[in-house]
Amino acid sequence: MSERPPISPRSPRAALEPEQVPPPPKRSERARNPFVVVGNAIFTILIIMMIAAGTTYYYGRQMLETPGPLQDDKIVNIPARAGKRDIADVLLREGVINVNPWAFIGGVFALKASSDLKPGEYSFQKNASLRDVIATIVEGKVVQHSVTIPEGLTSEQIVARLIDNDIFSGSVRELPREGTLLPETYKFPRGTAREQVIQRMQQTQKRVLAEIWERRNPDVLVKSPEQLITLASIIEKETGRADERSRVAAVFTNRLRQRIKLQSDPTIIYGLVGGKGTLGRPIRRSEITQPSPYNTYVIEGLPPGPIANPGRASLEAAANPARTRDLFFVADGTGGHAFTETYDQHQKNVVKLRALEKQIQNDTVEPSEDAPPPTAAGVPADTNPTATTTRPGAAKKPPARPAAPAAAPGRQGAAQTNAAPPVVQR
Repeated sequence: MSERPPISPRSPRAALEPEQVPPPPKRSERARNPFVVVGNAIFTILIIMMIAAGTTYYYGRQMLETPGPLQDDKIVNIPARAGKRDIADVLLREGVINVNPWAFIGGVFALKASSDLKPGEYSFQKNASLRDVIATIVEGKVVQHSVTIPEGLTSEQIVARLIDNDIFSGSVRELPREGTLLPETYKFPRGTAREQVIQRMQQTQKRVLAEIWERRNPDVLVKSPEQLITLASIIEKETGRADERSRVAAVFTNRLRQRIKLQSDPTIIYGLVGGKGTLGRPIRRSEITQPSPYNTYVIEGLPPGPIANPGRASLEAAANPARTRDLFFVADGTGGHAFTETYDQHQKNVVKLRALEKQIQNDTVEPSEDAPPPTAAGVPADTNPTATTTRPGAAKKPPARPAAPAAAPGRQGAAQTNAAPPVVQR
């Protein structure tokens, strides 16, 4: 047993008084120094901040790098003037992200992209992480939509197509001059202004025209790039076959050289309807000789301007026609044309085409009641045996069977034929 310390006897009064506790040791002068106190506080705060920063970095990185919820690639439109919260809401609604909008905003700040977010239509890849999503919007690589403008349309027809296309915005203040737009396949982001589209087509046309004009055959008869466009527009409306363009160009070039009227049906149509482009019915025989600045059955040489917007291939053909002596071409019934140098050869081709068409008409449909009655001559005044016989539209889309010829193959020298079927427009 341990020995207890001896208990000193105390008086009753002393026993009632509390025992005296020894005072705590005095703090050293160094510990009471304010600089030490502040330093300890700062050190403690730094430790806490480092722990918080490490935790935030770890979880923030996890949030940025974790694959997103998209199961397939998806196109999403970020509207103009959308703020960071608006963008987060759109992405969350479209299923591109699955984090809180504030987490998205935090990611934007973490990647220092607060002022670099761009509106537009973006394609987000499958399982795109939050980092990938933000990077896509920052890069501004918006979806490009392909828009194809076919060759041979008038400026009015092209503008109508642009207005009908809902990926473009804005209006068209002024109709572009005929022949100043280059038909081609272009790529535009959604929301591109229609005026901007037209400007790009015009700039491309100027560049292409300058290149082709620089490489033109020195023997071509056109004296300016504007005349080259006019000739190319007629070639464009006469054939869409790549293997025929330079030969059609040669026919018109040869006729210009010999001062023979071009006699192209598409010029009649343009003189009648202008930029509308299509007549909607066969050409009447009275319209063949109807005075018009564009009617090449009436005027000498080229019309005063283009009748459509030709493509690059037709411009190339007009600048570098084939070296032939052809003066005539007529539809061959297979979607192409038969070219000849003399009128006698041409008439033989016309007879073949007439026989083929007559056989097909007998096998398919009866003649239209609106067709002009056949005559011995088939045409009014001009019976120049060196005229070109053309069929607009025959080569643009080769038909399964030949249609009735345009510009009535018997129109020139038609006294040798007994019937002249109606002229059909392109």
